[in-house]
Amino acid sequence: MEFPAISPSKSLNFPANILGKCKTQPHIILRKKYFRCEPHYSLNSTAAFNDDNGSSSISKACTDEKVPESASSINQKEWLHFVGVGGCGMSALAILALKQGYEVSGSDLVWSSFMDRLQEAGARLHIGHSASNLRRRNGSRLPNAVVISSAIPHDNVEILNAKFVGVPVYKRDYWLGNLTRNHKLIAVSGSHGKDMNSYYLVLCWKSTTTAMLAYVLNAMDDDLTAIVGAEVPQFTDGNVISGSSETFVLEADEYDNCFLKLAPYIAVVTNLDWEHVDVFPNEEAVKNTFRAFLNRIRKDGHLILCGDSKGACSLLNHCKQAAGSDALKGAMSVRSSKQVGNCYKITTFGLASSNEWHASLIRPNSEGGSDYTLCHLGCPVADISLQIPGIHNVLNSLAVIAVAMALVGNERQVYETVNDLRLQLKNFKGISRRFEIIGSIGGCHIVDDYAHHPTEIRAVLQAARQHFPSKALWVVFQPHTYSRLAALKDDFAIALSNADQVVITRVYASRETDNWNVSGNELSASITGPPSEYIPSLDDVVDKLVLQILEDPHRDIVVLTLGAGEDWRQ
Repeated sequence: MEFPAISPSKSLNFPANILGKCKTQPHIILRKKYFRCEPHYSLNSTAAFNDDNGSSSISKACTDEKVPESASSINQKEWLHFVGVGGCGMSALAILALKQGYEVSGSDLVWSSFMDRLQEAGARLHIGHSASNLRRRNGSRLPNAVVISSAIPHDNVEILNAKFVGVPVYKRDYWLGNLTRNHKLIAVSGSHGKDMNSYYLVLCWKSTTTAMLAYVLNAMDDDLTAIVGAEVPQFTDGNVISGSSETFVLEADEYDNCFLKLAPYIAVVTNLDWEHVDVFPNEEAVKNTFRAFLNRIRKDGHLILCGDSKGACSLLNHCKQAAGSDALKGAMSVRSSKQVGNCYKITTFGLASSNEWHASLIRPNSEGGSDYTLCHLGCPVADISLQIPGIHNVLNSLAVIAVAMALVGNERQVYETVNDLRLQLKNFKGISRRFEIIGSIGGCHIVDDYAHHPTEIRAVLQAARQHFPSKALWVVFQPHTYSRLAALKDDFAIALSNADQVVITRVYASRETDNWNVSGNELSASITGPPSEYIPSLDDVVDKLVLQILEDPHRDIVVLTLGAGEDWRQ
């Protein structure tokens, strides 16, 4: 039985104490000791660095550097310099700094599309790292602070030079922690999720969830700030929203334990899997860092968790404050928001009816997306319609709904809130490089996606089968990092076997060198089922596809270009 949809209301007014000024201060105070130079960057002895003229200088040992007690207290400082500014996360911090009135400069090894927007906004950008990037007016002016990406090595010339001249250097995690500490922070985390139901893949994508959440809350008149780990076409500033309310929506990154400097009011855990194999030696290490993240949630806060993900649910019994409690032995028993001792509340979402918020009667719609009936504690609430395809996006939207309802915190307003939520969810168009339909030539459609993990590839192919049920799926995949390919090669092979034809290109090394003696050729050889071929060069891949398509221009084909490397830019 299908339930009638609830007509959307024109507006939604959250209680003033929810989306207005934050009434409570975060329970975790970032003390001075948190802002000492990290051991990763500390210099126990003098070290040499080369300036822009090629001459050598000697840097001083790292000393304690006091960071301002709040983001607002550094507004008097004029100049911030970002090292590794071409990345998605660092460029977002630079954009926010520009909007807050700072002078901003940055450097990176190669130009990126994110730097285009920064340059247009007034940032001073440099290709290549040099001590001269930190000097103006013949060296008489220096930055007030240098912010560095996790990917920057400790011996970077700009880091060494900044320390030598006494300019504070902060890693991105410290900067984010300080930037968000006086906000009502909603931190969206997760690392894929390989759990399988009898008929669907349990997977939320934190970038899409973060973007969808920020878009929906912003459309519901919360003048929030947000940082997303991907371009969002519906955001004026790409992957950033700069607002004035207490709400801050952030894609929380577990890489290099970056999210452990945050103190979220609401934390979202979409799923959990072993992804960053260069940082975490195994899946248990990933779980341990997520357990530490949950212990950062404010005591008056809220955990929103995918109850269908065994990996995510395994974190519940390790909540610091809930230790020894019988209140939660597994998410499948969590039917409504529960307070865990003096800890935070927990709400689950998913497709299983045991979750507080769940979806039923999922079906494709005429826009290529999905419709479903939203249920709360087993009772139908409304029909939800999405433009974007895939079961994973149904789960993404459920996470957004659960967060919005946690903000409201008033059961009498559930229906009014859902009315507005369903309208804004329907208007959300997705993010760049997440099942992005590039165009078509004859009967061939081109779809681009950032998928670079086996679980993501499976989800993309699942969405493609839904969106293009009668078309053959050809995949062009560029592996991302040697370490990930070496650790997950068999999983990649299984995931790619769901395509109808596969081409593997050279590995995008990113920050790595090939210490694993692995290549795309080995992955191609291990794929069973569909025809698979290793073609290192993208130009050669294009030539092959063109010839195949020209043989029958009207054949129904979808070419999926997958990977986190540079091939998609071509």
